[in-house]
Amino acid sequence: MAGLAGIGAAGMGAAPLTGCSALGLGTGREARGLDVWTLTDPVQNKIQRAALARLRRSHPVPAKLTPFPNTGYTQKLRIAMGTSDGPDVFWSWGGESLRPYHDAGLVVDLADRFGKDTRWRDAFLPAALQAARVDDREPLGLPVRGMQPVILFCNQTLFDEHDLRPPRTWDELLDVVDAFVDADVLPVSLAGAESWCELMWFECITGRLTGAGALRKIFAGERGSWRHPAIEEALDRIQNLVRRGAFGRAFGSVSYGSGGASALFAKGRAAMHLMGSWEYSNLRNDHTRFTEEGLSWVSFPEIPGGTGDPRALVGNNTNYLSINARSSDIDAGLDLVGTQLAARPFIDALIKAGDVPAAVGIEDRLSDLAPDPDFALHVYRIVSEAPDFTLSWDQAMLPAVKEAMLSSLQQIFLEELSPRQFVDAMEVIQ
Repeated sequence: MAGLAGIGAAGMGAAPLTGCSALGLGTGREARGLDVWTLTDPVQNKIQRAALARLRRSHPVPAKLTPFPNTGYTQKLRIAMGTSDGPDVFWSWGGESLRPYHDAGLVVDLADRFGKDTRWRDAFLPAALQAARVDDREPLGLPVRGMQPVILFCNQTLFDEHDLRPPRTWDELLDVVDAFVDADVLPVSLAGAESWCELMWFECITGRLTGAGALRKIFAGERGSWRHPAIEEALDRIQNLVRRGAFGRAFGSVSYGSGGASALFAKGRAAMHLMGSWEYSNLRNDHTRFTEEGLSWVSFPEIPGGTGDPRALVGNNTNYLSINARSSDIDAGLDLVGTQLAARPFIDALIKAGDVPAAVGIEDRLSDLAPDPDFALHVYRIVSEAPDFTLSWDQAMLPAVKEAMLSSLQQIFLEELSPRQFVDAMEVIQ
């Protein structure tokens, strides 16, 4: 198919998609222009509007961006997609948030539309596309933001003061925790008031103990999947950390949204902070000097005997734009998603904004354009090398299962629930 000629590894052009209607791509309703739904973000929305402006040069149709606050977006989208007035192109986290629309036939199958030409897909890192797949099929959307793996941030100043080094293995992590407890330093800053922050420990430990196959069974809702031995062992390890004092005694009252956990870490009261890579931008904005002089980072420690690949990641692969099968201008949607999201101006704008895009072959541009090339290249490298990049569990699960898991996980950290009780409770929900 014509129209993807501009996509290359190091510099992707924005050549328009052409000839789509002649190949049977059709339209789903009376033409009204292209309506693109996204989340409200002043920096990202500016980048997205610029992409729509470039789109209008090749598709002279009205195109608008409709941003929504994060809260309530999922419900608004679900309602709109059930009508003829839904968005033409919509933003998602991937995972289970895409499944209902796929199952209802409401998402354009990009592989079917583009045929044998796979450059639309090959323009992006495979690991970053993982969450856009449903049942291991071809991606149903393409990246519109940067990649956000979970990283273990370290206060290198504290490590140096106590003659310690960031842990690379589980035993090293326990030794570091014990050493900081003995020195009256909080080993880990944890926003225990928000269970999704605790979830990162559960995700990372389980991922090191077992491969992604066991997790996919949980996400698919298979009976008995929560009884995989790695689940109970991961919860045991979490409670061992709690008893050792890894998170202190007041972690249940520490929040993330108000910046509490970040401040504890950046101001030298905590030595480690497990968080998504977006935390780097928060630290740079709010604690610039610490970020420049006292911050280091490592991947989550390897667990000896675990079958999970130590290069595997968990987090937010990225966010995606998908096309509504009822759109009145699928051609324009394909141009936006299949070409503009990989175009050099779009990718460069993301890099300058501090994102690490999922595009292939951009190392030189990260070095030249990123606010902090060292961190950007680290994120890019670990995603490029990752054999698996599991979507954050709370985005990969059905809502009812997610809520039960997060509630029970808080009880695990507070030692109000045993690992076996957690597993039993989740099997009932599953």
